[in-house]
Amino acid sequence: MLKHHFHFIGVGGIGMSALAMGLLKKGYSVSGSDLIKNHETNKLENLGALIFTSQIQQNIEFIISKHNNKLINFVVSSAIKRENEELSYCRKKNLAIKHRSDILAMLMKSYTSLAIAGSHGKTSTSTFLSTLLELCTQNSSSIIGGIIPIYNSNCHLENTKFLVAEVDESDGTISKYKSDIGIINNIDFDHCDHFANLGEVLSSFKDFASKSRKLLLNYDCEVTRNNFYSDNKWSNTTASKVAYAIIPTEINKTHTIGKYYENGNFISNINIPIPGLHNLSNITASIAAARMIGVDFIDITKNIKYLKLPKKRFEFRGQIDERNLYDDYAHHPNEIKATIKLGRLFIKQNLNNDLQKSRLIAIFQPHRYSRVKQFAKEFADELSKADVVYVTRIFGAGEENKDKINSEIITNLIYKQNKNVIYINNYHEIAKNFYELTQKGDFILNMGAGDCHNFWSILNKQTN
Repeated sequence: MLKHHFHFIGVGGIGMSALAMGLLKKGYSVSGSDLIKNHETNKLENLGALIFTSQIQQNIEFIISKHNNKLINFVVSSAIKRENEELSYCRKKNLAIKHRSDILAMLMKSYTSLAIAGSHGKTSTSTFLSTLLELCTQNSSSIIGGIIPIYNSNCHLENTKFLVAEVDESDGTISKYKSDIGIINNIDFDHCDHFANLGEVLSSFKDFASKSRKLLLNYDCEVTRNNFYSDNKWSNTTASKVAYAIIPTEINKTHTIGKYYENGNFISNINIPIPGLHNLSNITASIAAARMIGVDFIDITKNIKYLKLPKKRFEFRGQIDERNLYDDYAHHPNEIKATIKLGRLFIKQNLNNDLQKSRLIAIFQPHRYSRVKQFAKEFADELSKADVVYVTRIFGAGEENKDKINSEIITNLIYKQNKNVIYINNYHEIAKNFYELTQKGDFILNMGAGDCHNFWSILNKQTN
């Protein structure tokens, strides 16, 4: 029996639960606490983890007494506040506290690791790469911040050669990861709670790049193009200056067709079962990474038809009385821009509908007060491109609202560009008035990174 035990404070999060699952699969004993039980905590319990539904000192005392013959590591993410009772007790008793990034960095050491970084598209790229490597090599594991359809899990950790790992830059811990291939999708200013400006974000990515044996870069992103050097770059706009390119010839609501190039040489036409230019970039990165570790291009073309988006990425939830609802994780202005653009593509090509009746409705739950404060104008600019906009209360994600920021800031700015905007406090209110707020043929995009993805189940309870 391994002489280590890991206790996760806040184990129910998508990233923390993936690590807990990975450690269980490696044979370690694991426990965790969270205030709410969810699908992930239930899965962990079924795998043998002890889960507490409180976060109190007694939990830590119990773990110490139960595992007194082991070295116990208490694991936290940056979301856990210093005043958390479990964490406070661990600090008071000088117990071994590890950040979640330390655990992922430790697990990555046992594999040839492919680490996906970037401001946008990390989870989608990780999902596409995980799927390709699983099908093409049968020798790959994954730990990511989303549910990978091929595994129906955020963690698939076996004794394989390769590991696909999604690495997070939001709190500066990205510098802890050493990877065999470091992939940088793009770099944007975000996470204003941690970074003061784009320069600080860039510096964090440079730390990550310096610890990657090989670097794979997005040539189409100006920041990555101008600030990093690598022989391995990908593009969707040019084939002449990069090692890997897919130049699109057709993008519709079901697939993307493009010409695939390596080192400027045309290789083949390629048919990808995922719509959207931003997704094409993520898929090009995945193909490039697979090629860099020696996967045969013929194998890639055989298996590319099995690619699927992770959950909450332009995910079709269902139809209610001829209104189609999609969920998307978009919570930064540039992500909203890409999601609305894809929604427009769907409406344009949905020939079954009378196009006059198909309105694009954006429901947006802002995420973090600091992000709304920083990007209120940019949010308004992108959301106003929808036909109708409903903005809900900010999901604080544990942040203090020192500056008294609220959603009306965005709503008022949208109103200057698009009069069809209303602030609605919460999703229960939207569900209650759903038929007054929408009409038949509407294409509804529900966007955000908080609890907004519960809307579909709230709506079904309300309308059934």
